[in-house]
Amino acid sequence: MLKQPAANWSMSTSTDRWPPLPVTQVLNDLAAALGHHHKTVLIAPPGAGKTTLVPLALLQADWLDPAKKIVVLEPRRLAARAAASRLATLDRTRLGDRVGYRMRMDTKISDNTRIEIVTEGVFTRMILDDPALEGVGCIVFDEFHERSLDADFGLALALETQAALRDDLRLLIMSATLDGGRVAELLGADVPVIESKGRAYPIELVHRPRQPDQKVEDAVAAAIRFALQNHTGSILAFIPGRAEIERTAQRLSSLTSDNLIIAPLFGAMDIKDQAIAIETPPPGVRKIVLATSIAQTSITIDGVSVVIDSGLSREPVFEPRYQTTRLETVRVSKATADQRAGRAGRTGPGTAIRLWHEGQTRTLRPFDPPEILRTDLSRFMLDAASWGTSKPGQLPLLDLPPEAALAQARENLVNLGALNEQGQLTGKGKQIAAMPLPVNLAAMVSAAPDSENAFQRALLALAITHVATTTREIDLETIMQDLETGGLKKRRKPLAQRARRIVSHLELPENDKNPQSIGRMLLDAYPDRVAMRRGAQAGDFLMANGRGVAVDEHHRLAAERFIIVADLTGKAARSRMLLGASLTLNELEEGLGTLIEEATTVTIGPNGDLNAFRQRRLQALVLSSQLMKLAPGPEIEAALSQWVADKGLDLLPFDDSHLRLLNRLRWLHRQVGAPWPDFDAPVLLEDIDQWLRPYLAGKTALSQLTAAELTAALLGRIDYELHVQIDTLAPAHFLLPTKRQAQLSYDPHKPQPILSVRVQELYGLATHPTVNGGATPLLIELLSPAQRPIQTTNDLPGFWDGSWADVRKEMRGRYPKHVWPENPRAEAPTMRAKPRN
Repeated sequence: MLKQPAANWSMSTSTDRWPPLPVTQVLNDLAAALGHHHKTVLIAPPGAGKTTLVPLALLQADWLDPAKKIVVLEPRRLAARAAASRLATLDRTRLGDRVGYRMRMDTKISDNTRIEIVTEGVFTRMILDDPALEGVGCIVFDEFHERSLDADFGLALALETQAALRDDLRLLIMSATLDGGRVAELLGADVPVIESKGRAYPIELVHRPRQPDQKVEDAVAAAIRFALQNHTGSILAFIPGRAEIERTAQRLSSLTSDNLIIAPLFGAMDIKDQAIAIETPPPGVRKIVLATSIAQTSITIDGVSVVIDSGLSREPVFEPRYQTTRLETVRVSKATADQRAGRAGRTGPGTAIRLWHEGQTRTLRPFDPPEILRTDLSRFMLDAASWGTSKPGQLPLLDLPPEAALAQARENLVNLGALNEQGQLTGKGKQIAAMPLPVNLAAMVSAAPDSENAFQRALLALAITHVATTTREIDLETIMQDLETGGLKKRRKPLAQRARRIVSHLELPENDKNPQSIGRMLLDAYPDRVAMRRGAQAGDFLMANGRGVAVDEHHRLAAERFIIVADLTGKAARSRMLLGASLTLNELEEGLGTLIEEATTVTIGPNGDLNAFRQRRLQALVLSSQLMKLAPGPEIEAALSQWVADKGLDLLPFDDSHLRLLNRLRWLHRQVGAPWPDFDAPVLLEDIDQWLRPYLAGKTALSQLTAAELTAALLGRIDYELHVQIDTLAPAHFLLPTKRQAQLSYDPHKPQPILSVRVQELYGLATHPTVNGGATPLLIELLSPAQRPIQTTNDLPGFWDGSWADVRKEMRGRYPKHVWPENPRAEAPTMRAKPRN
């Protein structure tokens, strides 16, 4: 614990009515630290009481202006609402009076509110709308270890506000498991880190490893039955996702009774249904809460003494190439596993049952990766532009966003018209930024042609973000109809009220009485997710961005020719649509006509047969295709060039002269070096458009290339000044003493070219022949009159003076009709035998 000197602050004696939670031991130090340093880090484990007691304690600090309030950030709506309710109870005031909360679609505050619990996204809107944060005296970042993008961004903006506008503003970072020193370093060198040791209730760790072929729901259900028989109290089971939760509940359905409640808890539930899961059960009733990671922090489920941890969580993974986010089941981190286990010891001794081998805990990653490193940064980039920076990486962030993800986000915002090419906010961008909606859906609303259509688009956006995830239906048209007249009708009124507020600032003409379909409206949100059915197989679609997506073949949308995908899951090779709508070709052309391109496409069959088609395309989608008469043109040139790039240089009509030229050029590159470029096949194929394609003009087949054109194409890769040096440095032939031109053999991987020649043709030659300006001697392969190798030499004069005598002796016996002089230097060269008498 870090002790602070006395400060101008005081604590009320009313704290005696607070529960004796461990964090009370550091409240005085905490208030003093904030009084002196204005920035402080508090590390306290789950159950220490930081969320519940710290805001109430700080409310009594003398440094807090009575006219200013404390804003507490919570990562989730459920946690914000639960924390506000608990604080109001301890404060003995009505919720919404001194203690209130604010979140999307649910706010309960008043003019008397001094402690305001807000979700992290709401805080971002607060500080963007009011950078000076008038009326706020202290900001508390609770559960900061979760490292959400909104929390990281909110802290960065708060730090800039504190530095530039509000030096009296206090910032408190609270976390259960966090590298406190690293956070303190971001805040400043002198920032204190205060630690609360937490409650010392023992937690027994029990390991019941899940078998490799055992489903998660089966392992969890078996562990719950084990816990019911061997332990008392309620049970909290952590399960990766909604589907597994529902299957687990199904396997436990026979256990339900008046004394046992099974309560699901996941993010897609209505917040009122979520609240049921965390309510205290009636006396004598045990509760089994089947929860996702939503129950890891911030909320307390009374009566829980047993935690069952599957060791898995479902995390969003953003794919920049397709601008989509998919959910992936991964192993939890060590910090998360510890937090989950800690839920069993909130009110007394507990048991944590882990469904993995004890030794596997050591292999878990220490912490979960921060969201800023693995998510779509479009909203972050847009909000940063609203803050006034086009380079959000320069903000005071604990982790810098990846440059590739920033570039993708910038491209998306430019395509939506929210940013200009310089990264500055446009008028449309200001509209989009002001809407509490995901960026693409806000762009859809902003693109409305009239006021009534804007309302319908806003209603659709809210249905996607707040309603669709709670249903099993994938057709947004059905969901919207259900909001109007079906089982979801009771949820329409609050959605409609909020939709009206969202579009109230848009200056649009009145309804032109031309309503648009769901699919047509979605075109302005997800133009790259238009999907077209592939072939005759129902449910198999290709999106404009090149990613395949499947729809259940029995669903109505599976038979449509065109659909638009609002949400999907799974990897690129096996994606499945979660939400979407049908679309007509006319709607597609109306909405994205400027993006549809007409071009000639050429295909090449396995035998080199060319076919030309006139196509209308929307990125990867071929909307129509018409066979055309084959005629020379850029499309044919591109197709032929690409065919060679795909299949290799062997497709070209090279003759021996071209292959020998290539070997000479490759030899010069390897043995001489600069400025001779690389002529190896991979390099030639990589830049084939630069050297070959110009010579394909006017041709419809590779066979139409002449030998001269191929030679010119190859030589076109080197500067003209080097052309004349090829024959000087790497000549194709050597002029023998007999005046015959003997061909030289070049191997790029060997330092010396080879001259193969009958020895009689070298008579009279006293010096060894060379290339490369005399720097490289030829390797001479000496042949017999029968063209068989006799010997190789790098030193012809040395050969004449040395081993020639032995060679002469052997050759005279074999070939007596040929000349074998004792002194070959003085003999005239010849290609013939001795003349007959």
